[in-house]
Amino acid sequence: MLLQEKLRNRRLLLASQSPRRRELLTGSGLSYELAPRYDCDEVYPAGLPAEEVPGYLSELKSRAYPAPLDRTDILLTADTVVVLDGEVLGKPRDREDAARMLRRLSGHSHTVVTGVTLRTPDRTHTFSVRSDVRFRELTDEEIDYYVDTFRPFDKAGSYGIQEWIGYVAIERIDGSFYNVMGLPIQKVYTELDQFIDL
Repeated sequence: MLLQEKLRNRRLLLASQSPRRRELLTGSGLSYELAPRYDCDEVYPAGLPAEEVPGYLSELKSRAYPAPLDRTDILLTADTVVVLDGEVLGKPRDREDAARMLRRLSGHSHTVVTGVTLRTPDRTHTFSVRSDVRFRELTDEEIDYYVDTFRPFDKAGSYGIQEWIGYVAIERIDGSFYNVMGLPIQKVYTELDQFIDL
């Protein structure tokens, strides 16, 4: 049975304001509802290894969801981080921070990790997906153009792979392209399918 049919008697709730995550879920053919916006203090323990941060934060977002889940509900939360040399690069504070991050990524490889949590009233399942991305060397002019034109202030690592910089700067990707966009949709699809069957 197709996952779309399995979800017919369930309500998949996407707790994310990201237009890219909405686009990816829609493109996969899955019906979902957008959960209302709510606050979550996205703080993680200082000693947590960088690649474990998104899984931790996706669970934190899931637990922070303020409404009780109905027995037919499946809540989906996610968090994406860029990891460079063991350090988490989150969303930039301002223009200067965005440009600084891009200068650090320029000419180097980094890792993008997305943590995803699926939750019903009685079960929680969290998984993470990683993709390795290589940037070519960028000029200051290119960095300034990208930051000023696309204003990537809501994006981990200060870039969106689906934007201009993805076309002109990324030399190669090892792993899921959609993971770098913010949701590893193939893995979400298969994990959700198995989650429903349990």
